Amino acid sequence: MLQSLSVWALLASAVSFLIILVDVVIYRQKMTVMNVVWPITALYFGPFALWTYFGFGRQQHSAEKNHAGHEEHSQTERPFWQKVWVGATHCGAGCTLGDIVAESAVFLTGFTIFGSMLWASYLWDFLLAYLLGIVFQYFSIAPMRNISGWPAIWAAIKADTVSLTAFEIGLFAFMFWMHHHFLPHLTPNQPEYWFLMQVGMIIGFFTSYPANWWLIRIGLKEAM
Repeated sequence: MLQSLSVWALLASAVSFLIILVDVVIYRQKMTVMNVVWPITALYFGPFALWTYFGFGRQQHSAEKNHAGHEEHSQTERPFWQKVWVGATHCGAGCTLGDIVAESAVFLTGFTIFGSMLWASYLWDFLLAYLLGIVFQYFSIAPMRNISGWPAIWAAIKADTVSLTAFEIGLFAFMFWMHHHFLPHLTPNQPEYWFLMQVGMIIGFFTSYPANWWLIRIGLKEAM
């Protein structure tokens, strides 16, 4: 049963990914990095990502399409919880890409720490997620603050360190439970593994949400 559920969940996520990818190619986001972030979000949130994207991630395009030939901003302010949600997708995208690459590499190379592939996964997941998260933050903060180079990199580090760590705490806690208490024999070449990783990433998203709320409130992270 778990295998069937996993296959269907992964297929739904793949379809959601393709739908958003095609849409951002046709209707480009004003914030360029979001053209990458939104499709990646569908890889773990699946069809729910479609609701958030078409519900409030894409609303600016609807306004522009209804006023063809006129450069016009939406007259309605996005609610703060939506700004935080969109902001949290940045660290979510970095963590997702980092985890996919790291988990696959650790499995293929057989790399371990203290004889454990789980600890190896923790290390490489965090390092790659942190690096990619800073990249996503850089291309968000740089155009919004009109800065570049080291000032933008430092701003991205300050914005992403807390939020990404909060994301990984939720994900790693679920991975620990999954490894020690629920089907510890699962490996990255099985659909069940990636379905459960999706669950862990969703948990990570929600553990990062309060951190993103706080970072945006105090001005360390830009409200999207």
